[in-house]
Amino acid sequence: MSSQQTEFFKDNLPTQREVTTPDSVPSSPELGSSSSSDSIASLGSPASPISPPISQPVADSFVFAFDIDGVLVRGGRAIPEAIQAMKVLNGENEYGIQVPHIFLTNGGGKTEEERCGDLSGQLKCDIKPGQFICGHTPMREMAEKYGTVLVVGGEGEKCRHVAEGYGFKDVVTPGDIIKHNAATTPFRKLTAEEHANSRERDFSDVVIDAVFVFADSRDWAGDIQIMLDVAMSKGGRLGTRSETNDEGPPFYFSHNDVVWSAAHEHVRLGMGALRRMFEVTFKDLTGGNGVLHTHAFGKPQVSTFEFASRLMGQWRQTEHGLVAPPETVYFVGDTPESDIRGTNAVNKVADNDWYSILVKTGVYQEGTEPAYKPRVTVENVLDAVNHGIKREMDKKAAKGQISKSALIPESGITEIAVDMDGITI
Repeated sequence: MSSQQTEFFKDNLPTQREVTTPDSVPSSPELGSSSSSDSIASLGSPASPISPPISQPVADSFVFAFDIDGVLVRGGRAIPEAIQAMKVLNGENEYGIQVPHIFLTNGGGKTEEERCGDLSGQLKCDIKPGQFICGHTPMREMAEKYGTVLVVGGEGEKCRHVAEGYGFKDVVTPGDIIKHNAATTPFRKLTAEEHANSRERDFSDVVIDAVFVFADSRDWAGDIQIMLDVAMSKGGRLGTRSETNDEGPPFYFSHNDVVWSAAHEHVRLGMGALRRMFEVTFKDLTGGNGVLHTHAFGKPQVSTFEFASRLMGQWRQTEHGLVAPPETVYFVGDTPESDIRGTNAVNKVADNDWYSILVKTGVYQEGTEPAYKPRVTVENVLDAVNHGIKREMDKKAAKGQISKSALIPESGITEIAVDMDGITI
């Protein structure tokens, strides 16, 4: 590293100092309430793992946050440039610095620990739960609010185990309901394994207080049927029917993405589509006279980005000893309707600068006009990382903190300004 590049660290980086992590993380406030069909109003703070003391140069004025599907991974495999992007963030760059970063995905269906293990293998680097948010991670803040809950989605019993790990006391799954009454879903029969794993329940005295869709459904018809039975029940009692269709419990969805980037060459339907089908069918069945309470976590809800901001603060302090918040958060996503929309929205209320970067490796199709404009559009996540780092170097050069000769040239990328709603100005 040249002497000019070394100047970047002076008075800005905690160079070669030991950081001792705190013994505990402050507890979070309870999740705020939400009105019908609205997003969650406020979220508690995520927990952070305890890390050993470290000694290394770390950038303190900026951080990165990443969506996963379509940005880092597609169809279960790492996008080629993603592995190199992680190396750059972890210190393999012209400036020799590590750049703090977190991951914010609407996906779920597994514990954060399991998701981190998967992603670590895909990206060939160590990713820890303290820097990772699933779509359902904020739901853990609601474990004390509800007694018996119906958890929908995911593979096998995984979402039940995730919910129980969050502290939910009594978790029911669609499999439990079908095992109790096979006629519930005429076209779905439990496999021998599903029947064995589902729990025996007498639902005559069970009251479902809330429904949580943790992950994408593996049986849309069966799950929607059961969700409708609960929504149209008398106070969450299966087998009953409300005369007014306004007595059902609230429904929480871990995200609202209509489509997502999978292995197929075209985008696939996601949880947002399931939610829409559920809501439209409820309206049809009740003649438009019922009341359905649905809420969404995940991007683009501002509260989810605020939750991520708290996780970033804890991660930077625990892992790197950085207390002051970063000046800039670079959020890299592939979906204008969630990633870019949410980043631009939180930027209007945050104290620091949330900078939206759109990549072309996922949902966004090149040549189309995104409804929500990013600050910049790049080919892939490696370009996004290089752009953010160069932008920070340009800031330092403009302030005279480093020589312009130390800067790395960048071409083919043009920033744009966006207004509150993500429309070009």
